[in-house]
Amino acid sequence: MDKDSFSVIQHFEDDSHEYVKRNVSPEEAVDAFAIYSTCAGAQIGSTRRVTIMVGGCVRFEWQYGKGLRKAVLQA
Repeated sequence: MDKDSFSVIQHFEDDSHEYVKRNVSPEEAVDAFAIYSTCAGAQIGSTRRVTIMVGGCVRFEWQYGKGLRKAVLQA
């Protein structure tokens, strides 16, 4: 994975996950993060977490019932 590639992952209540975006621009990652952290699944709790990964590290994390939990802007 390129150190500047952005991926968005949706995590479910059964501990499975799905990459909803891979190797996208920062803008596209933030847009997807906003969509998946506010979708119907996020509102009812079937989506438990949404993360933005950059270069293999979590940079932003939303958690059901807690909101935005992590915003690491520098390595």
